[in-house]
Amino acid sequence: WLGLKKIYSITKQGSYLLRMELQDWRGNRRHIEYSFSLGGPSTNFTLQLSRMSGSIPNALPEHAQLRFSTADRAGDTATDLSCPDNHLGGWWHSECEETNLNGKYVVPRSRGRLDRGKGLYWKPKKGRYYLLKSTKIMIHPTDLKSFD
Repeated sequence: WLGLKKIYSITKQGSYLLRMELQDWRGNRRHIEYSFSLGGPSTNFTLQLSRMSGSIPNALPEHAQLRFSTADRAGDTATDLSCPDNHLGGWWHSECEETNLNGKYVVPRSRGRLDRGKGLYWKPKKGRYYLLKSTKIMIHPTDLKSFD
C-alpha cells in the first residue's frame, strides 16, 4: 500500500484512471477501471468514481463522495462508524456490504462459511460475493503521451 498522502500527491498532478484487478479463489481474474478524483487530508481522502470499463460488475457507488475511514478515524456517516471495526481495514465505505479490498487475508474453509466481512471481497448491489485471493489497485495517467 503506497499510502493515501502519496497517492494524493501523485493524482493532483493530472488526470488518472484507477484500475482494480481481482482474483478469486478459483483462479478467475477480473478487473474494473474508473475515472476518479481523490481529495486531500482535509476531506478524509474523499474518493469520487465514474466506471469506465471492466469484466466485473461495479460494487462501488459512482459520483458519490466516499470518505476513507478506519477503526480509529471514521468518515462522516453513521455507517462509517462501524464498517472498519466490523469489516477490518480502512476503506472507502458507503455501505458496509459492498466491498473491502483492505480486509484481513482469509482463506475460505472447504466446507463453505467464510466470515465475509473480515476478508477481501467484492459485492455488487445485485450480485454475489466475490471472495478474493488477491487484489491489485493501480493508477495510471489518462494521457500516457504527456508522460513520455
